[in-house]
Amino acid sequence: MAEEELTHLDEAGHARMVDVGGKPVTRRRAVATAAVRMSPATARRLLDGDLPKGDALAVARLAGIQAAKRTSELIPLCHHVALAGVEVAVEVAADAGAVAIRATAEAADRTGVEMEALVAASTAALTVYDMVKAVERGVVVERVALEEKTGGARGDWRREEA
Repeated sequence: MAEEELTHLDEAGHARMVDVGGKPVTRRRAVATAAVRMSPATARRLLDGDLPKGDALAVARLAGIQAAKRTSELIPLCHHVALAGVEVAVEVAADAGAVAIRATAEAADRTGVEMEALVAASTAALTVYDMVKAVERGVVVERVALEEKTGGARGDWRREEA
């Protein structure tokens, strides 16, 4: 990337928030994922709703949605985006000891919603950890990733299968 393309730096090389006021409002969508690994026994309790803190799956979904709405407060140079919708899906594969989280953020705005989707997925994953830690401390949150985005000046993007 050429030096002139580094839009988050001013002429002195200092970080700044990019002015998006002149950009057109377009429909934007981003999908991010996160994974949580634990023992099959803990995953079974998570799936069955048998944890000391209660329904961890519902709490994780709500935490992800709430976090997406507060992304600009958490990420220093991130613009506030008027979200049109956020969905967080949490799937448990008990026998594998795996939890898959998929967060989708949508907006009609001047800047993308990739960060909102990533913050939603990672916060939902951290919430799963928080909800199961009384049962198992060795839980691992891993692989937070942007999977796809649509809209904006740079167009659509989708992660290639590895």
